[in-house]
Amino acid sequence: MEKRQVSHKYDDIINLPHHRSDKRPKMPLCDRAAQFSPFAALTGYDEAIKESARLTEQRRELSDEKKNELNAKLSLLRIKNRSRTEVNIIYFIPDQKKDGGAYTSVTGAVRRIDDCRRIIIMENQQKIPLDDIWGISGQVFREMETEVEQL
Repeated sequence: MEKRQVSHKYDDIINLPHHRSDKRPKMPLCDRAAQFSPFAALTGYDEAIKESARLTEQRRELSDEKKNELNAKLSLLRIKNRSRTEVNIIYFIPDQKKDGGAYTSVTGAVRRIDDCRRIIIMENQQKIPLDDIWGISGQVFREMETEVEQL
């Protein structure tokens, strides 16, 4: 029996040498892989989804009692300001892109309270709007409470 040679469609070119361009350098493998990376037809869609999923907190309303307490603490800070008293201030930062914002805390010495511009200027030049303050605490207030209790 005679063996027949199986003929395929590309037998005439299958063993030819691979063509290499003389004009263009060989593309690095990492760039070749990038050709097959997923295509994002909707640019910016992922960012929009992340932004809508980002949570914000609503601004809390201060009770009259809390407002009076903050005003008393601010008055004490105005009096004690020369000693560069260190305090912890919790305040609201409105979100630039959506409703709400976030409460944050800063600890440091108060440099000045500007009643005209309604801001507290800290030693590190950070400016905190008086209307956004939720709470103020520090050693100076604990000392004041101790003095009041002793009376």
